[in-house]
Amino acid sequence: MGSVRKASAWLGLVDDNDDERYYDDDYSEGTESGDAWVTDPRVRVATDTAEERGRRIGTVTPDSFRDARAIGELFRDGVPVIMNLTNMEPGDAKRVVDFAAGLIFGLRGSIDRVSNRVFLLTPADTEIISGEASAHRSDGFFNQS
Repeated sequence: MGSVRKASAWLGLVDDNDDERYYDDDYSEGTESGDAWVTDPRVRVATDTAEERGRRIGTVTPDSFRDARAIGELFRDGVPVIMNLTNMEPGDAKRVVDFAAGLIFGLRGSIDRVSNRVFLLTPADTEIISGEASAHRSDGFFNQS
């Protein structure tokens, strides 16, 4: 746009249609389906792939005993759950641990203490591998004679 046209547009003497030249005719405001973003079907979202392969771990940081339901629903679906009870009052934290103990007993899972007031609930078909066992092996790479 020339300088005379810009000055005329600034004064309001002509319509400023300078923005229109930057848009394609194929471009439309918004989408027809109502979704803001449409993902290419060839692209897989990591959570979908993880869910198909059973490689999910849930983390729950409850504020009160009412949040225990989220722990139970994840665990019932076969997802290992990390419970972080550090934000809870000691009485409520004890109730959640008791709930988790009943949950793992009923579904034949296991519970392990990760740190102070943080627990890992694992379903029956999940194996926990401790890094300590591999450190004590005598036939490893670092134990060459």
